[in-house]
Amino acid sequence: MNVNLKPKPVNFKLGEYINKGFEFLKKDFGNIFVAFLVCFIMSIIPFCGMLAMGNMYKYLQKLNRNQPASPGDIFDFKDFKPYFILQLIIFGAVLAIYIPLIIVLALTGSLSGSDDPNPLAGLFMFPYMLVVMIGIYYFVLKAFYITPLISLKGIKDIKTAWNISKVMTQGNLISILLFSFVVGLLAQIGFLACGIGVFLTIPFVYTANYFAYEDAIQQIEFDEITEIGSKNEF
Repeated sequence: MNVNLKPKPVNFKLGEYINKGFEFLKKDFGNIFVAFLVCFIMSIIPFCGMLAMGNMYKYLQKLNRNQPASPGDIFDFKDFKPYFILQLIIFGAVLAIYIPLIIVLALTGSLSGSDDPNPLAGLFMFPYMLVVMIGIYYFVLKAFYITPLISLKGIKDIKTAWNISKVMTQGNLISILLFSFVVGLLAQIGFLACGIGVFLTIPFVYTANYFAYEDAIQQIEFDEITEIGSKNEF
Protein backbone atom coordinates (compact mmCIF):
# COMPACT_ATOMS: atom_id res chain seq x y z
CA MET A 1 0.00 0.00 0.00
CA ASN A 2 1.43 3.31 -1.08
CA VAL A 3 0.78 5.83 1.68
CA ASN A 4 1.92 9.44 1.26
CA LEU A 5 1.71 12.62 3.30
CA LYS A 6 -0.48 15.54 2.37
CA PRO A 7 0.56 18.29 4.82
CA LYS A 8 -2.23 20.45 6.22
CA PRO A 9 -3.10 22.08 9.55
CA VAL A 10 -4.22 19.33 11.91
CA ASN A 11 -7.25 19.26 14.18
CA PHE A 12 -5.49 19.25 17.57
CA LYS A 13 -7.53 17.29 20.15
CA LEU A 14 -5.87 18.25 23.42
CA GLY A 15 -8.22 16.47 25.85
CA GLU A 16 -8.38 13.31 23.76
CA TYR A 17 -4.60 12.90 23.70
CA ILE A 18 -4.34 13.28 27.48
CA ASN A 19 -7.16 10.77 28.14
CA LYS A 20 -5.76 8.22 25.67
CA GLY A 21 -2.28 8.67 27.15
CA PHE A 22 -3.58 7.83 30.64
CA GLU A 23 -5.60 4.85 29.45
CA PHE A 24 -2.72 3.46 27.41
CA LEU A 25 -0.33 3.82 30.35
CA LYS A 26 -2.75 2.05 32.73
CA LYS A 27 -3.43 -0.71 30.22
CA ASP A 28 0.20 -1.71 29.68
CA PHE A 29 2.13 0.03 32.44
CA GLY A 30 4.73 -2.70 32.94
CA ASN A 31 5.99 -2.78 29.35
CA ILE A 32 5.86 1.00 28.97
CA PHE A 33 7.75 1.53 32.23
CA VAL A 34 10.51 -0.91 31.22
CA ALA A 35 10.74 0.79 27.81
CA PHE A 36 11.00 4.16 29.54
CA LEU A 37 13.92 2.89 31.66
CA VAL A 38 15.67 1.64 28.51
CA CYS A 39 15.01 5.01 26.86
CA PHE A 40 16.46 6.77 29.92
CA ILE A 41 19.61 4.61 29.81
CA MET A 42 20.09 5.21 26.07
CA SER A 43 19.67 8.96 26.61
CA ILE A 44 22.85 8.95 28.69
CA ILE A 45 24.86 8.06 25.59
CA PRO A 46 26.19 11.28 23.97
CA PHE A 47 24.06 12.55 21.07
CA CYS A 48 21.50 9.76 21.58
CA GLY A 49 18.88 11.54 23.69
CA MET A 50 16.60 12.55 20.83
CA LEU A 51 17.17 9.21 19.08
CA ALA A 52 16.07 7.35 22.22
CA MET A 53 12.95 9.49 22.41
CA GLY A 54 12.10 8.85 18.77
CA ASN A 55 12.63 5.10 19.20
CA MET A 56 10.36 5.19 22.25
CA TYR A 57 7.54 6.51 20.06
CA LYS A 58 8.22 3.72 17.55
CA TYR A 59 7.90 1.20 20.38
CA LEU A 60 4.64 2.74 21.61
CA GLN A 61 3.23 2.63 18.08
CA LYS A 62 3.96 -1.10 17.80
CA LEU A 63 2.51 -1.71 21.26
CA ASN A 64 -0.64 0.24 20.46
CA ARG A 65 -1.11 -1.65 17.19
CA ASN A 66 -0.57 -5.03 18.90
CA GLN A 67 2.54 -5.65 16.81
CA PRO A 68 5.57 -7.58 18.13
CA ALA A 69 7.53 -5.11 20.26
CA SER A 70 10.36 -5.33 22.76
CA PRO A 71 11.87 -2.57 24.94
CA GLY A 72 15.20 -3.62 23.46
CA ASP A 73 14.00 -2.18 20.14
CA ILE A 74 14.78 1.25 21.56
CA PHE A 75 18.50 0.51 21.11
CA ASP A 76 18.16 1.05 17.37
CA PHE A 77 20.58 3.45 15.68
CA LYS A 78 18.94 3.46 12.24
CA ASP A 79 17.75 7.06 12.66
CA PHE A 80 20.96 8.33 14.27
CA LYS A 81 22.00 10.57 11.35
CA PRO A 82 18.89 12.82 11.12
CA TYR A 83 18.75 13.24 14.90
CA PHE A 84 22.48 13.98 15.02
CA ILE A 85 22.05 16.66 12.34
CA LEU A 86 19.06 18.08 14.24
CA GLN A 87 21.13 18.30 17.44
CA LEU A 88 23.94 20.05 15.55
CA ILE A 89 21.41 22.60 14.26
CA ILE A 90 20.15 23.18 17.82
CA PHE A 91 23.73 23.52 19.08
CA GLY A 92 24.49 26.04 16.34
CA ALA A 93 21.35 28.01 17.20
CA VAL A 94 22.38 28.17 20.86
CA LEU A 95 25.81 29.47 19.88
CA ALA A 96 24.20 32.08 17.60
CA ILE A 97 22.09 33.27 20.55
CA TYR A 98 25.02 33.62 22.94
CA ILE A 99 27.51 35.25 20.57
CA PRO A 100 25.77 38.70 20.57
CA LEU A 101 25.56 38.59 24.38
CA ILE A 102 29.27 37.82 24.69
CA ILE A 103 30.16 40.62 22.26
CA VAL A 104 27.97 43.19 24.05
CA LEU A 105 29.26 42.20 27.49
CA ALA A 106 32.85 42.41 26.24
CA LEU A 107 32.35 45.83 24.63
CA THR A 108 30.42 47.37 27.54
CA GLY A 109 32.94 45.96 29.98
CA SER A 110 35.84 47.49 28.11
CA LEU A 111 34.02 50.83 27.83
CA SER A 112 33.27 51.06 31.54
CA GLY A 113 36.79 50.03 32.53
CA SER A 114 35.58 48.55 35.81
CA ASP A 115 34.10 45.36 37.22
CA ASP A 116 30.75 47.02 37.96
CA PRO A 117 27.81 46.07 35.71
CA ASN A 118 27.40 48.48 32.83
CA PRO A 119 23.82 49.84 32.49
CA LEU A 120 24.21 49.73 28.70
CA ALA A 121 24.48 45.93 28.90
CA GLY A 122 21.21 45.78 30.84
CA LEU A 123 19.45 47.98 28.28
CA PHE A 124 20.47 45.55 25.56
CA MET A 125 20.01 42.25 27.38
CA PHE A 126 16.39 42.63 28.54
CA PRO A 127 14.79 43.23 25.11
CA TYR A 128 17.24 40.82 23.49
CA MET A 129 16.39 37.97 25.87
CA LEU A 130 12.67 38.72 25.48
CA VAL A 131 12.93 38.41 21.71
CA VAL A 132 15.05 35.27 22.08
CA MET A 133 12.52 33.62 24.40
CA ILE A 134 9.64 34.39 22.04
CA GLY A 135 11.69 33.06 19.14
CA ILE A 136 12.59 29.86 20.99
CA TYR A 137 8.97 29.13 21.90
CA TYR A 138 7.88 29.82 18.32
CA PHE A 139 10.42 27.50 16.72
CA VAL A 140 9.99 24.74 19.32
CA LEU A 141 6.22 24.74 18.81
CA LYS A 142 6.58 24.88 15.03
CA ALA A 143 8.96 21.89 15.23
CA PHE A 144 6.51 19.87 17.36
CA TYR A 145 5.98 17.18 14.72
CA ILE A 146 9.59 16.76 13.53
CA THR A 147 10.25 13.81 15.87
CA PRO A 148 7.29 11.67 14.71
CA LEU A 149 7.96 12.57 11.08
CA ILE A 150 11.48 11.17 11.46
CA SER A 151 10.69 8.13 13.59
CA LEU A 152 7.15 7.16 12.58
CA LYS A 153 7.22 8.19 8.91
CA GLY A 154 10.90 7.76 8.08
CA ILE A 155 11.55 11.29 6.81
CA LYS A 156 15.32 11.69 7.08
CA ASP A 157 15.68 15.19 5.62
CA ILE A 158 15.40 17.75 8.44
CA LYS A 159 14.35 20.57 6.11
CA THR A 160 11.48 18.47 4.73
CA ALA A 161 10.37 17.47 8.23
CA TRP A 162 10.52 21.13 9.33
CA ASN A 163 8.46 22.33 6.38
CA ILE A 164 5.78 19.68 6.98
CA SER A 165 5.70 20.41 10.72
CA LYS A 166 5.27 24.14 10.00
CA VAL A 167 2.15 23.42 7.96
CA MET A 168 0.74 20.94 10.49
CA THR A 169 1.03 23.42 13.38
CA GLN A 170 -0.69 26.31 11.62
CA GLY A 171 -3.38 27.69 13.92
CA ASN A 172 -2.43 25.23 16.68
CA LEU A 173 0.48 26.91 18.46
CA ILE A 174 -1.56 27.92 21.52
CA SER A 175 -3.18 24.47 21.76
CA ILE A 176 0.21 22.75 21.49
CA LEU A 177 1.70 25.09 24.10
CA LEU A 178 -1.22 24.41 26.47
CA PHE A 179 -0.96 20.66 25.84
CA SER A 180 2.78 20.67 26.57
CA PHE A 181 2.20 22.70 29.74
CA VAL A 182 -0.57 20.41 31.06
CA VAL A 183 1.33 17.21 30.25
CA GLY A 184 4.52 18.60 31.79
CA LEU A 185 2.62 19.70 34.91
CA LEU A 186 1.05 16.27 35.36
CA ALA A 187 4.45 14.64 34.92
CA GLN A 188 5.98 16.86 37.61
CA ILE A 189 3.50 15.50 40.16
CA GLY A 190 5.92 12.62 40.60
CA PHE A 191 8.35 14.90 42.40
CA LEU A 192 5.87 15.10 45.29
CA ALA A 193 6.84 11.50 46.11
CA CYS A 194 10.42 12.48 46.97
CA GLY A 195 11.43 12.31 43.33
CA ILE A 196 10.78 8.56 43.00
CA GLY A 197 7.27 9.06 41.65
CA VAL A 198 8.65 10.92 38.65
CA PHE A 199 9.57 7.54 37.17
CA LEU A 200 5.88 6.69 37.26
CA THR A 201 4.59 9.94 35.78
CA ILE A 202 7.19 10.80 33.12
CA PRO A 203 6.17 7.77 30.98
CA PHE A 204 2.81 9.55 30.66
CA VAL A 205 4.56 12.35 28.75
CA TYR A 206 5.56 9.80 26.13
CA THR A 207 2.15 8.15 25.87
CA ALA A 208 0.26 11.46 25.62
CA ASN A 209 2.70 12.81 23.04
CA TYR A 210 2.47 9.56 21.09
CA PHE A 211 -1.28 9.90 20.61
CA ALA A 212 -0.85 13.55 19.61
CA TYR A 213 1.71 12.49 17.01
CA GLU A 214 -0.19 9.42 15.79
CA ASP A 215 -3.45 11.30 15.30
CA ALA A 216 -1.75 14.19 13.51
CA ILE A 217 0.07 11.88 11.10
CA GLN A 218 -3.13 9.98 10.35
CA GLN A 219 -4.77 13.29 9.47
CA ILE A 220 -2.16 14.11 6.83
CA GLU A 221 -1.82 10.64 5.36
CA PHE A 222 -3.59 9.65 2.20
CA ASP A 223 -3.63 6.42 0.27
CA GLU A 224 -3.08 6.96 -3.45
CA ILE A 225 -4.96 3.75 -4.33
CA THR A 226 -7.97 4.73 -2.22
CA GLU A 227 -7.93 8.28 -3.57
CA ILE A 228 -7.84 7.07 -7.19
CA GLY A 229 -10.75 4.74 -6.43
CA SER A 230 -12.75 7.58 -4.88
CA LYS A 231 -12.20 9.76 -7.95
CA ASN A 232 -13.27 6.93 -10.26
CA GLU A 233 -16.56 6.63 -8.36
CA PHE A 234 -17.47 10.10 -9.60
